[in-house]
Amino acid sequence: MRALVISGGGSKGAYAGGVAEHLIRVQKRNYDMFIGSSTGSLLLTHLATGKIDKLYHIYTNVKQNSIFSLNPFIIKHKDDREYVTINYLNTILQFLKSKRTFGESKNLRKLIEKNITEEEFEVAKARTKDIVVTVSNLTKNKIEYKSINDFSYKEFCDWIWISCNYVPFMSLVNKNNCEYADGGFGSVVPIREAIRRGATEIDAIILESENMAHNKVLGKNPFSLMVNLYGFVIDQIERSNIIEGKLAAVNRDVILNLYYTPSRLTENSLVFNKKLMTEWWQQGFDYADKKTLEHKENELK
Repeated sequence: MRALVISGGGSKGAYAGGVAEHLIRVQKRNYDMFIGSSTGSLLLTHLATGKIDKLYHIYTNVKQNSIFSLNPFIIKHKDDREYVTINYLNTILQFLKSKRTFGESKNLRKLIEKNITEEEFEVAKARTKDIVVTVSNLTKNKIEYKSINDFSYKEFCDWIWISCNYVPFMSLVNKNNCEYADGGFGSVVPIREAIRRGATEIDAIILESENMAHNKVLGKNPFSLMVNLYGFVIDQIERSNIIEGKLAAVNRDVILNLYYTPSRLTENSLVFNKKLMTEWWQQGFDYADKKTLEHKENELK
């Protein structure tokens, strides 16, 4: 059984879309199972139904206000670079309302239901053995995996949304008497879960460079420093997930193909820039094409 696994990575999901397009359209790979975490969860339904052009349009046109109903960031430009600073007004409003997050992502929930129709949900369910999204249950302190086969259309849209909620910058969601957040807090790359569910061959798209070593410019205020620290923690979880996935693949004799980004795409994946995301999609497609050619050349040697 072949599975496609897509990691978390916010706006870098555009790169994953490019890789997935090449795998499905050029290499003609048919997947029985799709598993994602965070932004990876957003991609799965359209990939399962073959709606890649629609997915491209979504990922290359999304803006900050498409995601945030209350945006905790202000994006500033200087010398062709983007800098992220805190939106003090919105943050103060959240404190005055006794909210526990700096921002809210209710617009993302609306975007999901707008772009994944109930008909597409049913087609995706019929075409695949499973579509699974990853969420973090903060109340019970554990990672949970939500299958499309276990929920109604609106419930599954909820789980996709919850999988993407990078708390405390996005919404903390109360569902089934538990509080949930981004699946990437515990499982950025759910390779091991794909193996546990019976995958025998896995293509895993990892939205980080293979060599994660690089020098970061740390934030100049507590808020931007917090963004950097969260990024550091997620990177460590990602490393652990990949190591665990590789070991599980070896133990279960599973074929595991890893697709990384060729370089670090962004310092803040919660910034959604149309121009950059369009470029990242093409970079992902080109990278998958290059990797395929290299594999064929190695086979001929």
